[in-house]
Amino acid sequence: MIKTNLPKSTSEYRYARVILLLALVSVGFGFTVLFAILGPLGREVGFSELQISSIIAASSLVVFLASPRWGRLSDRVGRKKIMIFGLIGYSCGNLLFAIVFHATLVGILIPLTGYLLLMLTRVMHASVMSAIMPASSAYMADITDLSNRTKGMGAVGAANNLGGILGPAIGGLLAGITLLTPLWVASGLALITALFVIFFLPDSPTANKLPENKGKNLSYFDPRILPFIIVGSLMFMGMALVQQTLAFRFQDVLGLTAVETAQTFGLAMGCSAAASLASQIGLMQRFELSPFHWLRIAMPILILAFACLALADNQHLLIIAMVLQGAGMGLAGPAFMSGASMAVEAHEQGAVAGVAGSCGPLGFTIGPLLGGFFYQIQPDLPYWFTFAVYLPLFAFVLSKTPKKNPKLAK
Repeated sequence: MIKTNLPKSTSEYRYARVILLLALVSVGFGFTVLFAILGPLGREVGFSELQISSIIAASSLVVFLASPRWGRLSDRVGRKKIMIFGLIGYSCGNLLFAIVFHATLVGILIPLTGYLLLMLTRVMHASVMSAIMPASSAYMADITDLSNRTKGMGAVGAANNLGGILGPAIGGLLAGITLLTPLWVASGLALITALFVIFFLPDSPTANKLPENKGKNLSYFDPRILPFIIVGSLMFMGMALVQQTLAFRFQDVLGLTAVETAQTFGLAMGCSAAASLASQIGLMQRFELSPFHWLRIAMPILILAFACLALADNQHLLIIAMVLQGAGMGLAGPAFMSGASMAVEAHEQGAVAGVAGSCGPLGFTIGPLLGGFFYQIQPDLPYWFTFAVYLPLFAFVLSKTPKKNPKLAK
């Protein structure tokens, strides 16, 4: 039985959580498809590792800047409207990105022109796509109470990871047709999802019921959420640094072609997402722990995963490392989001979803650039660097004493 902030007689929201999570499965599919193919696709058109990484970094910077604004806007105009706008924008932007990549692949655009246009289209795409997750996370906060907020955010992560299982696996198969086929499919799926949300997802229960200070700014340095912002920013920077170089790592260690890389790495990403889903369903949905307790469990798993990636010289060890990474992030990501959400008031849920949600894009702004730079120096350097970053981050998490929210004690 799902506990919410709504009267028990309100049956309109009985299936809202299910509808939201189904929509997020398709979002997870679209997000992860790109990571499975961007590395080999970029190499096919002659881009360097740093150029490929910079495309992700530029779009992530835009998401970092835009997410808090979309979160605050969702406090004012409603979660559903912002989600729909983001999904339609994602579909159109991803389609335009794929068209430019196709023109570069077939020689209509020279590599330099293609690179600049890809940067432009990805930035445009990111500015609108960044509306999806803040509005979705805030919607989940609206239909859960403090006692099951962590489980609710875990369900959001689980839905994304289910899409993350399907995305690389199906994307790897579609890449056998052409390397761009996964992007065409992701665009169509996002449009279908937008229609699904329009017709089946009810408006958030907080729509038009927030106090006069709704949509106000929430500082990154607000002491209520600052520890979570520190953890999230460094955690996602490390993850981005690793994730953006893994396709290169697979291709170089295993000696694969571009299509083989997309397929093999897609399978590994699917295994990672499956481990993440398993940790969320098997652990987070079954046990009541504070966000910092979950982070204390997740950090050592991630540290071990990075060490394995640095030492890996065969496919088995690479996949084991990615499974560990998926399991760790399956706990760490929802714990970070729920901790920030539980630290603020109901009328600040959109704002905190935008601020906390922007930590990932901030990490993916800095991480890919560092990863591409380090990889060109020495292929195992990105993973040892992340290993070194996570050690003091783990110490910081251990130093924090989880506090019982007084509202939960009632």
